[in-house]
Amino acid sequence: MGFFRRARAEEEPSVPSPLPVPDEGDGPQALRRSMEDVIAFINRNSGRLPGVAVVNARWLIDTLRETIDTSEVRPLDVYAVLAVKGTLNDYLPTTLTGYLAVDTALLDTPRASGRTPSQSLLEQLDALQTSASATLVAARDQDADALMTQGAFLRTKFTGSDLDL
Repeated sequence: MGFFRRARAEEEPSVPSPLPVPDEGDGPQALRRSMEDVIAFINRNSGRLPGVAVVNARWLIDTLRETIDTSEVRPLDVYAVLAVKGTLNDYLPTTLTGYLAVDTALLDTPRASGRTPSQSLLEQLDALQTSASATLVAARDQDADALMTQGAFLRTKFTGSDLDL
Protein backbone atom coordinates (compact mmCIF):
# COMPACT_ATOMS: atom_id res chain seq x y z
CA MET A 1 0.00 0.00 0.00
CA GLY A 2 2.86 2.39 0.73
CA PHE A 3 3.87 2.21 -2.92
CA PHE A 4 0.54 3.60 -4.07
CA ARG A 5 0.61 6.42 -1.54
CA ARG A 6 4.06 7.54 -2.68
CA ALA A 7 3.11 7.45 -6.34
CA ARG A 8 -0.03 9.46 -5.70
CA ALA A 9 1.87 12.02 -3.62
CA GLU A 10 4.29 12.58 -6.48
CA GLU A 11 1.42 13.26 -8.90
CA GLU A 12 -0.29 15.84 -6.70
CA PRO A 13 0.39 19.39 -7.82
CA SER A 14 2.37 21.65 -5.56
CA VAL A 15 0.49 24.05 -3.35
CA PRO A 16 -0.17 27.28 -5.27
CA SER A 17 1.23 30.53 -3.95
CA PRO A 18 -1.24 32.43 -1.75
CA LEU A 19 -0.42 35.62 -3.66
CA PRO A 20 -2.49 36.13 -6.80
CA VAL A 21 -0.55 35.97 -10.04
CA PRO A 22 -1.42 39.07 -12.07
CA ASP A 23 -2.86 38.50 -15.51
CA GLU A 24 -0.16 39.72 -17.91
CA GLY A 25 -2.93 41.09 -20.13
CA ASP A 26 -3.94 43.46 -17.35
CA GLY A 27 -0.50 44.39 -16.06
CA PRO A 28 1.17 47.74 -16.59
CA GLN A 29 3.55 46.35 -19.23
CA ALA A 30 0.67 44.94 -21.28
CA LEU A 31 -1.20 48.24 -20.98
CA ARG A 32 1.91 50.12 -22.11
CA ARG A 33 2.24 47.81 -25.15
CA SER A 34 -1.40 48.48 -26.05
CA MET A 35 -0.73 52.19 -25.64
CA GLU A 36 2.23 52.03 -28.02
CA ASP A 37 0.05 50.23 -30.59
CA VAL A 38 -2.59 52.97 -30.38
CA ILE A 39 0.06 55.70 -30.67
CA ALA A 40 1.41 54.00 -33.82
CA PHE A 41 -2.14 53.83 -35.21
CA ILE A 42 -2.71 57.53 -34.52
CA ASN A 43 0.63 58.44 -36.08
CA ARG A 44 -0.04 56.32 -39.20
CA ASN A 45 -3.40 58.01 -39.71
CA SER A 46 -2.54 61.54 -38.57
CA GLY A 47 -2.80 62.85 -42.13
CA ARG A 48 -6.40 61.63 -42.39
CA LEU A 49 -7.54 62.83 -38.97
CA PRO A 50 -8.28 66.48 -38.10
CA GLY A 51 -5.22 68.04 -36.44
CA VAL A 52 -7.15 68.83 -33.27
CA ALA A 53 -8.30 65.19 -33.11
CA VAL A 54 -4.68 64.00 -33.25
CA VAL A 55 -3.75 66.40 -30.45
CA ASN A 56 -6.77 65.34 -28.36
CA ALA A 57 -6.09 61.64 -28.95
CA ARG A 58 -2.46 62.08 -27.86
CA TRP A 59 -3.60 64.07 -24.80
CA LEU A 60 -5.90 61.15 -23.96
CA ILE A 61 -2.96 58.75 -24.33
CA ASP A 62 -0.87 60.94 -22.01
CA THR A 63 -3.63 60.82 -19.38
CA LEU A 64 -3.84 57.04 -19.68
CA ARG A 65 -0.04 56.83 -19.34
CA GLU A 66 -0.20 58.84 -16.11
CA THR A 67 -2.83 56.44 -14.80
CA ILE A 68 -0.68 53.42 -15.68
CA ASP A 69 2.32 55.11 -14.04
CA THR A 70 0.48 55.21 -10.70
CA SER A 71 1.08 51.44 -10.65
CA GLU A 72 4.70 52.20 -9.72
CA VAL A 73 3.42 53.21 -6.27
CA ARG A 74 0.65 50.63 -5.81
CA PRO A 75 -1.15 48.14 -8.04
CA LEU A 76 -3.82 49.60 -10.28
CA ASP A 77 -7.35 49.27 -9.01
CA VAL A 78 -9.42 46.81 -11.05
CA TYR A 79 -11.68 49.63 -12.21
CA ALA A 80 -8.70 51.66 -13.41
CA VAL A 81 -7.39 48.63 -15.30
CA LEU A 82 -10.77 48.08 -16.95
CA ALA A 83 -11.08 51.75 -17.92
CA VAL A 84 -7.54 52.01 -19.33
CA LYS A 85 -7.69 48.64 -21.08
CA GLY A 86 -11.12 49.35 -22.55
CA THR A 87 -10.05 52.77 -23.81
CA LEU A 88 -6.83 51.49 -25.37
CA ASN A 89 -8.15 48.25 -26.83
CA ASP A 90 -11.68 49.24 -27.79
CA TYR A 91 -13.10 52.73 -27.29
CA LEU A 92 -10.35 54.89 -28.79
CA PRO A 93 -9.49 52.59 -31.73
CA THR A 94 -13.20 52.12 -32.51
CA THR A 95 -13.78 55.88 -32.44
CA LEU A 96 -10.86 56.60 -34.73
CA THR A 97 -11.57 53.69 -37.09
CA GLY A 98 -15.21 54.74 -37.35
CA TYR A 99 -14.18 58.22 -38.38
CA LEU A 100 -11.61 56.94 -40.88
CA ALA A 101 -14.28 54.73 -42.48
CA VAL A 102 -16.43 57.74 -43.41
CA ASP A 103 -16.15 58.89 -47.02
CA THR A 104 -13.98 62.03 -47.05
CA ALA A 105 -16.66 63.92 -48.98
CA LEU A 106 -19.02 63.49 -46.01
CA LEU A 107 -16.68 64.46 -43.17
CA ASP A 108 -17.94 68.04 -42.97
CA THR A 109 -21.53 67.36 -44.02
CA PRO A 110 -24.05 67.68 -41.17
CA ARG A 111 -25.88 64.43 -40.43
CA ALA A 112 -29.36 63.92 -38.96
CA SER A 113 -28.06 64.96 -35.53
CA GLY A 114 -26.97 68.31 -36.97
CA ARG A 115 -23.30 67.53 -36.33
CA THR A 116 -20.68 66.61 -38.88
CA PRO A 117 -18.61 63.42 -38.52
CA SER A 118 -15.62 65.63 -37.64
CA GLN A 119 -17.57 67.30 -34.84
CA SER A 120 -18.81 63.93 -33.63
CA LEU A 121 -15.23 62.62 -33.52
CA LEU A 122 -14.16 65.55 -31.33
CA GLU A 123 -17.15 65.05 -29.02
CA GLN A 124 -16.30 61.36 -28.63
CA LEU A 125 -12.66 62.16 -27.89
CA ASP A 126 -13.81 64.70 -25.29
CA ALA A 127 -16.01 62.07 -23.64
CA LEU A 128 -13.10 59.63 -23.55
CA GLN A 129 -10.84 62.34 -22.08
CA THR A 130 -13.37 63.12 -19.36
CA SER A 131 -13.52 59.45 -18.43
CA ALA A 132 -9.73 59.03 -18.50
CA SER A 133 -9.25 62.14 -16.35
CA ALA A 134 -11.76 60.83 -13.80
CA THR A 135 -9.91 57.50 -13.72
CA LEU A 136 -6.59 59.28 -13.14
CA VAL A 137 -8.07 61.36 -10.29
CA ALA A 138 -9.49 58.20 -8.71
CA ALA A 139 -6.12 56.42 -8.98
CA ARG A 140 -4.33 59.38 -7.40
CA ASP A 141 -6.98 59.68 -4.68
CA GLN A 142 -6.50 56.01 -3.89
CA ASP A 143 -2.78 56.68 -3.46
CA ALA A 144 -3.49 59.66 -1.21
CA ASP A 145 -6.00 57.64 0.84
CA ALA A 146 -3.45 54.84 1.25
CA LEU A 147 -0.85 57.36 2.44
CA MET A 148 -3.27 58.82 4.99
CA THR A 149 -4.17 55.33 6.24
CA GLN A 150 -0.47 54.45 6.62
CA GLY A 151 0.08 57.69 8.53
CA ALA A 152 -2.78 56.91 10.93
CA PHE A 153 -1.40 53.41 11.45
CA LEU A 154 2.09 54.71 12.22
CA ARG A 155 0.77 57.34 14.63
CA THR A 156 -1.18 54.68 16.48
CA LYS A 157 1.72 52.24 16.51
CA PHE A 158 4.53 54.58 17.54
CA THR A 159 2.91 57.21 19.75
CA GLY A 160 1.86 56.76 23.33
CA SER A 161 -1.47 55.14 23.99
CA ASP A 162 -4.09 56.06 26.59
CA LEU A 163 -3.47 52.60 27.98
CA ASP A 164 0.19 53.39 28.82
CA LEU A 165 0.81 53.97 32.54
